[in-house]
Amino acid sequence: MDNDVRELRLASGLSQRELGEVLQVSRQTVNSIETGRYDPSLPLAIAIARHFHRTVEEIFHVDD
Repeated sequence: MDNDVRELRLASGLSQRELGEVLQVSRQTVNSIETGRYDPSLPLAIAIARHFHRTVEEIFHVDD
């Protein structure tokens, strides 16, 4: 699944560590989400979307 987490994070001026702290996950988890190695749980995807004031569908793009 593709996502826009990295772009949104950089546009907000946050490091992976800072975003991880906000979301209460590790920097490594943020990195894994950004690189597509890990698909977040639904609660985490919702937390990411709320943080960036977007919908889950605007951030995460399901491969067709």
